[in-house]
Amino acid sequence: MVPLPDRNIPWPPKETQRPRELYDEWGAWYGGDPTELARVYGGSTGGVDLKTHPWQYSGGVRGTVGRLFWGAPPTDGQQPTRLHVPLASDIASVNADLLYAEPPSLTVAEEHQPTQERLDVLLTTMHSALIEGAEICSPYGGVFQRASWNTAVADHIIVEPIIPDCAAPEWSGQYLTAVTFWRVLSDEDGSVWRHLERHEPGRVYHGLYRGTEDRLGRVAALQDHPGAEGLAPLVDSNGGISTGARGLAVEYFPNMRPNRLIRGSALGRSDYQGVEQLFDSLDETWSALVREIRLAKARLVVPDSFLDNLGRGQGQRFDVDREIYKGVNGMLQQQGQGLGDLLQLIQPAIRIDEHLAGAQALAEQIVRGAGFSAQTFGEGPSDVNVTATEVQHRERRTFSNRARKLGYQTGPLKRFSRTVLEMDAHVFPEHRIRPQPVMVQWPDGVQDAPEATARTVQLWEAAGAASTEIRVRAIHPDWHDEQVVEEVTRIQEENPVINPFVAAGIIPRQSEGADEEPPAPAG
Repeated sequence: MVPLPDRNIPWPPKETQRPRELYDEWGAWYGGDPTELARVYGGSTGGVDLKTHPWQYSGGVRGTVGRLFWGAPPTDGQQPTRLHVPLASDIASVNADLLYAEPPSLTVAEEHQPTQERLDVLLTTMHSALIEGAEICSPYGGVFQRASWNTAVADHIIVEPIIPDCAAPEWSGQYLTAVTFWRVLSDEDGSVWRHLERHEPGRVYHGLYRGTEDRLGRVAALQDHPGAEGLAPLVDSNGGISTGARGLAVEYFPNMRPNRLIRGSALGRSDYQGVEQLFDSLDETWSALVREIRLAKARLVVPDSFLDNLGRGQGQRFDVDREIYKGVNGMLQQQGQGLGDLLQLIQPAIRIDEHLAGAQALAEQIVRGAGFSAQTFGEGPSDVNVTATEVQHRERRTFSNRARKLGYQTGPLKRFSRTVLEMDAHVFPEHRIRPQPVMVQWPDGVQDAPEATARTVQLWEAAGAASTEIRVRAIHPDWHDEQVVEEVTRIQEENPVINPFVAAGIIPRQSEGADEEPPAPAG
């Protein structure tokens, strides 16, 4: 029996309505499109003809939201001046860099060289999907990472992030047990073609439906639409595909929990949750600054006699680039005035500093509300010669936020990496790997500059406080044990004074007797 719907039911599912409303709002801020922001809040942009809603003039919470900057009814006859500051997208980008700018280290629990080498290859292909998913996590509160394959285009498992606004997840506590994705293939002549993809442990089911905007409609064959016909040869008699994995081929990566707006939900929390009105106020402040600059343009007031007549019915104009004027009927001589006395230049002052201070205060509050330090976004003192410790002290809130988020990333990444190994062994058995648990190790969020590290190691050496091995590991924290041993040996050969027994000839250099047991030191 196919676990996909077999009758005409309402779609999308009712339980996804509240999350999708939030995703719609947060997605508009993330995308930064003024048209989308106006659509979400019911306002109007200059180039978009949107209707004004009656509730925008009403009281209560609904009216308050409608009277936000992006939700305010348009003013008749006023030039559109609504601008958007893309701080929301900056927050998402910074979140991705903090979590996955450097890929984590994935190692198999039991040492097996072919499996580890294959895992390293898979991590290389997964890294771009992980960093993209971390950016999606920030506005949407979480992301689904899906593993699949297409042997015609890639010789490895393909990982791709999926935005959760088209997913109907099922949970057991905070663990994902099944999920159904949908996508609209076409919408024409009143018919909406949808492709549904349901993930269960070890299986993926595909179905095609022809319905309406709010109803799933009747079941159709995959061959009936070009957007789904390529799946027809792959599914079995039950409409599914075996993945070769014990669990789901999908994992949900939450941004952070708990979700403050949907109590008890396993869905993650958005970085934008609670700062939406500050985003709106920042755009209003910035738009006010630009509007003031536009209104404060210099204006020149001149007498009618200075205007050039363009002809009957064509009006008059004043040429600001004109260099020579002739006298005006002796009027200037009679009144004792100069030409400049009749020309009035009006240029109001622009309150740039006040607007910029307000915008900066709003931006800092938004960044703080999203869980980051202002220094992370380039605000505050700047010094290129600071150490990693000083950076972490200045950006303490950011790195505390990073540590908390990594806690929510580690478990899903472990489970998903093992699933990818199991699917890779199923689809590409020629690699002879052994699917097994995967351990995750995260890199430091910030590292000292090479100059600072070299200076520290030099002080250790001068004080005799660290061995050659410790110094090598400090300079190369990403090296394996074999690389460290080789480097230590090379240093000792090039500088025999480091080891007095080598310098005295008591212990031979490696080139002279690498396989011999060194004699014990005399005395």
